[in-house]
Amino acid sequence: MPSAEISPPQTYGHPPPILLTLTILPISLCLIVNPLLPLILHSIPSSKYSIHDVDGQPSFPALQASVGFALLAFVGVVWLVPKVSEAFIQKGLKGRDLLKRGGRISGPWIPESLGLPCASWYLALMMLFIPFPFSHLFKSQSPSGPESFPQRELTLYLSSLLSLLTATLLGFIDDLFDIRWRHKLPIPIVAAVPTLLVYYSVGGVTSVVLPKGFSGWLDTLSLARWLDGNVVDLGPIYYLYLILLPTFTTNSINILAGINGVEVLQALIIALSVLINDLLFLPIWSPALLDLLGFENPQNGRVLDWAIGEVVDRHLMSCYFMLPLVGVCTGFLWHNWYPAKAFPGDTFCYFTGMAFSAVAIQGHFSKTLILFFLPQIFNFILSCPQLFGLVECPRHRLPSYDEKTNLLNPSLVVFESPPPLKTTIVLEILSFLRLVKLEYHQSPNPKSSTDKKYIKSSTNLTIINFLLVHFGPMREDRLCMLVGFVQVIGSCIAFTIRYKVGSWFYGGERR
Repeated sequence: MPSAEISPPQTYGHPPPILLTLTILPISLCLIVNPLLPLILHSIPSSKYSIHDVDGQPSFPALQASVGFALLAFVGVVWLVPKVSEAFIQKGLKGRDLLKRGGRISGPWIPESLGLPCASWYLALMMLFIPFPFSHLFKSQSPSGPESFPQRELTLYLSSLLSLLTATLLGFIDDLFDIRWRHKLPIPIVAAVPTLLVYYSVGGVTSVVLPKGFSGWLDTLSLARWLDGNVVDLGPIYYLYLILLPTFTTNSINILAGINGVEVLQALIIALSVLINDLLFLPIWSPALLDLLGFENPQNGRVLDWAIGEVVDRHLMSCYFMLPLVGVCTGFLWHNWYPAKAFPGDTFCYFTGMAFSAVAIQGHFSKTLILFFLPQIFNFILSCPQLFGLVECPRHRLPSYDEKTNLLNPSLVVFESPPPLKTTIVLEILSFLRLVKLEYHQSPNPKSSTDKKYIKSSTNLTIINFLLVHFGPMREDRLCMLVGFVQVIGSCIAFTIRYKVGSWFYGGERR
């Protein structure tokens, strides 16, 4: 009897880049070990920023080590995802790619919730990194005693890690039990409690600067007693804003989903945007380059000449969190890019969203962070009619897939009967603003007074469907790149608002 053919075992994830890994690993290890050499040689520098100063500029050894950890984060995720994918499949954490041939019926199983190993690897690296920012204090004898240790910085660091750990745990619980949207909202608030409490304990700022001329307008309304110059202290109201911030950052990434790579790509671009914003505050730039670009006082090595003292420390701490996050997102995008071999799940969205909120709260740039979420804000506002029940909201609002052309088209919400008046008004307004495309029921007898024209279908209210309406059907990977391009444009607008429009609007540099 002929022997039955044995099918080869299914592999998960895209093959890791072996040559790239062999190149990156030695570089990352050198960057990590180099700041430790003075400790090994018992030559502790006096500056917490530098092993040695070059032309009076600090070299930031911990930041150098953080770059090494970022490279290690990339390599770790690239190799870790294929190793753990089969275990996730066996535990039932799997799904089919609905936007491929076969889709829901015969498509291959793809492991889900792989944001968990990504977050776990990130947290492990961040715990190993803890000694590096404080390595200048590791002396055999300290005349000032243990009180000289920067407890405040360590507390900020550890509270951010605790919030990330909590967000990861709750996100994975969401993946396991598929929690309803109305029950998801408190989850980020619970995870943010450690960060918010530490922010309060270190005297977190609750005041905001008003635009120029605004104080005079309040003075005419006899409200000037609430002002200190052009600064108003919001008190508990500001903490309400900080509570809502992680709720928005986590869920807004989760809502803008549905195609291969889109959650990870938007998280990567936002992380890079936050990182670039942090680097503007650090005195690490070449004086020759700054002089060429026309900056004042280029010898200081600062893009922002007023960025000194505590503001540098805050953004340096943010860099420590963002660099490995960029490595994790890049590594996971290797497997999640079209055609995806791994799905991130809600765990990844909770974890990355909480990372952004934690660094923004501890670094005192929560308003700047919101600017980097401009596409997510647009997507949330556009989605509101469906999220709040004015328009029917299907479980999946991802685009529709055409197997004949291998292209994606806008998905539709279909009305079997005339929609309510409030729904009609909302959709007509959105159609007038060219945000949706409507189809109308055509009466077979136009002269009949009983048969009236009504909306038969509308495109689903997401930025992904909005782009398909305006740019036409396209392949999934090109649509993802288009969303990424929109995210990049949003970040460029954010930087313009923050450093150009903001200076004019508020009448000076905004710290």
